[in-house]
Amino acid sequence: MSFARHLRLFGDTQCVVKGRAVHGKIITSGFRPDVYANNHLLSFYLKLNRINDARKVFDAMPERNLVSWTALISCHSKMGMPEEALNCFRLMVNDGFDPNHYTYVGAISACASIGDARAGKEIHGRIYRHEQELNGKVSNCLVNMYGKCGFLNSARLVFDATLKPDLVSWTSILSSYCQCGENLEGLRIFMRSLEEGVVVNEFSCASVLGACASLENLKFGMQVHTLVIKCGLEFDNFVVTALINLYAKCGELAYARRAFLEVDKPQLQAWTALMGGCAQQGKAREAIDLFHKFHSSGLKPSERTFASVLGAFADTVDVEVGKQLHSLIIKLGFISFIFVSNAVLDFYSKCGLLEESSKTFEEMCKHDVVSWNALISGHVRSGHHGEAIELLKDMLIEGFKPNLHTYSSILSICGDIPAIKWGKQTHCCIIKPAFDSNVVVGSALIDMYAKCGRLSEARKVFDNLITKNLVSWNTILVGYAQHGFGREALEIYNMMQSNGIKPNGITFLGILSACGHVGLVEEGLCHFNSMIKDHGIAPRTDHLASLVSLFSRKGQTNRAFEFIRSFPMEPGKVVWRCLLSGCKIHKDVSLGRYAAEKILSIDPEDTSAHIMLSNIYAEAKMWNEAAQVRKIMKEKELKKDTGYSWAELKNNIYYFSSSHYTQFQETNLHVVLDGLTAQLFDAGYMPDAMFVLHYGD
Repeated sequence: MSFARHLRLFGDTQCVVKGRAVHGKIITSGFRPDVYANNHLLSFYLKLNRINDARKVFDAMPERNLVSWTALISCHSKMGMPEEALNCFRLMVNDGFDPNHYTYVGAISACASIGDARAGKEIHGRIYRHEQELNGKVSNCLVNMYGKCGFLNSARLVFDATLKPDLVSWTSILSSYCQCGENLEGLRIFMRSLEEGVVVNEFSCASVLGACASLENLKFGMQVHTLVIKCGLEFDNFVVTALINLYAKCGELAYARRAFLEVDKPQLQAWTALMGGCAQQGKAREAIDLFHKFHSSGLKPSERTFASVLGAFADTVDVEVGKQLHSLIIKLGFISFIFVSNAVLDFYSKCGLLEESSKTFEEMCKHDVVSWNALISGHVRSGHHGEAIELLKDMLIEGFKPNLHTYSSILSICGDIPAIKWGKQTHCCIIKPAFDSNVVVGSALIDMYAKCGRLSEARKVFDNLITKNLVSWNTILVGYAQHGFGREALEIYNMMQSNGIKPNGITFLGILSACGHVGLVEEGLCHFNSMIKDHGIAPRTDHLASLVSLFSRKGQTNRAFEFIRSFPMEPGKVVWRCLLSGCKIHKDVSLGRYAAEKILSIDPEDTSAHIMLSNIYAEAKMWNEAAQVRKIMKEKELKKDTGYSWAELKNNIYYFSSSHYTQFQETNLHVVLDGLTAQLFDAGYMPDAMFVLHYGD
């Protein structure tokens, strides 16, 4: 048997020891192999992925041909060494060799791997000049390369020029459009491929399911799922992961779990998709339970597993476990992945641990816009607006352009302060890149205008939104409710129902608040019961407080008290405070005393409860009791926190309080306030003198 046949046999059987023995025999025998024998030796090492040994053989070859170069280029490309593959291609061309179809496939695949569109275009130009027609495999590689580089028009031109596109051609153009976010066009291409009689494979199904997930098109996705089952692809790992992702993003976690459980041994990607889906849908505890089961299964987590599950630990504010995960990420070396570092940074920001989030940010070797957004939003969420603005300035100085989430954070600052001029300027910046059509930014704009009291502008943004989600509806509803426009808020809820939008707990908070402003007690109670019975939403403390406030405002304090007693949930301070406030307004001394005692049993240092109880006694002319409460406050050294107001002028925020005199553009604020007070008296306003006298020191 010749050396060539031995090397071919040992390469196919992956027998490295015997192959190296043959190589040794060639060297010791004094036999001088020709280019063909050397190519067999080169091919043997490349089949075993021993690239260094192959390179030594190649460099020692006295003569090389096209097969030698093509084998080396293709192997470098397949082994994830695209730069080396392109260097070899250039050297081959410089040596005067004309590439063949296999050489072009290896070189173009290398360009696709690193997104080198310029080199890919140069190779395409060479093919155009030297080849009479494009080979099918080369065409498919060009489509894939242009798609991965984001040049969809070029990819489409190559695809349309292909006389008989095969399954690989259709899959390549489909995945190109889906990867670039052109999901609707991706669905059209998929439908056209079915009309052409092209058989689907796992890659085309995974791509189109990903497009359905991005568009949240559940109906089309379920039709594709039916096709997947018909073609027997439902157990493929790519397809299972895509199905879980589809159902999770569309809010159908039951279907996602079903797709997951139908696989005997789910792979890492399926676990990660389901954990990420649960976290995204607010099912943090389920995501954490899945992670524990995954950990027990013996599978090793990837960097994406940690990025998915950290959000769940942030939602449950499970700080200690999150810190343990952070330690494990560092131990496994995944912290070097920027999206993993961003997930850790986001975890600390959401938990309000700004010192840890800032430290994580500083320790990162590289930042992107996601890193800056996580840090800025953490400061905004914690109410540190000044620091958030400084971070935003640093981000812009570093050369990062704001994206959708950056603008959402800026709008949150403008709404919280509130600073309507900054908000309008930001709105202008958003319109230029057409971000205002995005539902996330649109919802943030509605929230900003509503918090600034500009409800007409908020409604205009809402009406102009092409796509509305639950957040958009809730934002405009709550905005109306908070400003006392109860009828308009209830009208929005009726529109939600007409449009088939499923409400959540926040929706009903807005509804109860709206009913409170309008005085619709029975309708508010009806909505509360509907929330529980019709929509299956478990009431939280804030729902209970809203209904108690609704009863109390109408003077039905005893009914509010009976409702609290009948409810299985343990009422918190906020519930009793709503009752206490109603008792003060309607002068219900005995029930007010009871509510205050309940608050003080939960928090003995609650200053406002002491003050409100003192005011109730004073209004009832129970001077001894009022004096006793204030004596207790004095002994405990309880004082009401200073209330601050602020005003925005020429991009500056000015803070002031009743005890703090501030010069505001060379004008004393108290002079301005005295003038406003005089206008109030002229308009017939009569202050509650008892309230003014006894509210605080």
